[in-house]
Amino acid sequence: LFKNMPKFYPIIDTSIIPISNVEETSQMIIEGGAKTIQLRGKKISTRKFIEAAKIIKSLVKKNNVIFIINDRVDIAMLVDADGIHLGQDDLPIVDARRILGKDKIIGISTHNLEEAAAACKLGADYISFGPIFSTSTKKDAQKPKGIDGLKKVREVVKIPIAAIGGITLENAQDVYRAGADSAAVISDILKSDDIKDRVVKFIKVSSS
Repeated sequence: LFKNMPKFYPIIDTSIIPISNVEETSQMIIEGGAKTIQLRGKKISTRKFIEAAKIIKSLVKKNNVIFIINDRVDIAMLVDADGIHLGQDDLPIVDARRILGKDKIIGISTHNLEEAAAACKLGADYISFGPIFSTSTKKDAQKPKGIDGLKKVREVVKIPIAAIGGITLENAQDVYRAGADSAAVISDILKSDDIKDRVVKFIKVSSS
């Protein structure tokens, strides 16, 4: 399902973008040419998360964009998202697969070689790996793994890898060169003055 993973993986994080701006932000990301969007809502109520998910779902449906929900398998099912992204402490991949079925995408966050190898064995469709660089988005983020850490994981992992953590327009090329299939980006887009333009530039970098 994610064999041809889009090279640019924008994440809408509700700790940066308020619910009231989710629609406009999603629209800008889609207009910029993104082919996938993840919704992450760590600190909001289930009701608010569902509200945001429904807004994005209606936009991605019209534009043929892959929609991934972070953590919440129940909400992914409710809005018929294309898949789910799990953390190491979330529902195990095997259980998520049982609930969602074989046609949905399941990704998982990994931070070392062991977690990456385990994710492959358990049937993840892709992994995210990081943080590659230092990041302000996640307060409890581990210390940066760097480009070398990414290269080591690439040698072992055969499924797609989305590099995450501190990725900007300036360093995105480095993660692609190190073997990442995709660059997952949060702050560098969401905090930009012109989200659409930023997305256009990221996509340009990803295809150069």
